[in-house]
Amino acid sequence: MPYEWSPTSPAATGLKLWPHRSLPPGGFVLFFAVTCSLIALPLLAVIGSPVLWGLLPFLVAAIAGTWWALRRNDSDRDIVERMVIDANRVTLERTGPRGQHKTWEANPHWVRVEVHAQGGPVPHYITLKGGPRDVELGAFLAEEERLALAGELRETLARARAPAR
Repeated sequence: MPYEWSPTSPAATGLKLWPHRSLPPGGFVLFFAVTCSLIALPLLAVIGSPVLWGLLPFLVAAIAGTWWALRRNDSDRDIVERMVIDANRVTLERTGPRGQHKTWEANPHWVRVEVHAQGGPVPHYITLKGGPRDVELGAFLAEEERLALAGELRETLARARAPAR
């Protein structure tokens, strides 16, 4: 799953979430090499003729557009959500594409995990309520992953609320 729990200290638990990466760097190189080869293949028939110079700008534009679109998609997936839960505070930090940074804090005794089966941007949309504003969590996860995360998050918050022994 594209999230992991880890202890950040003896009294705190950390959660890190990130989106799926369907095209790893090696896959990008392979895809781009095959795409360039297939686009260049028709040029073999027109090498040495003036038609080559008429087709070349369009083929170069197609290759450049493909490169730009794949790089932009990759940068749009640079999302990391980090949450730290302890007995006194829940902190959520979200680093988004192109360096956007947002922080949310609340008391764990007031935080509620809500799963919206319908009405959100995705099915089983998770929000945290209890701080100065409601925040979303893991909207980029698959539906099954959001449901599993909601249950685990409720359990972790219940442990944080429990009195220390």
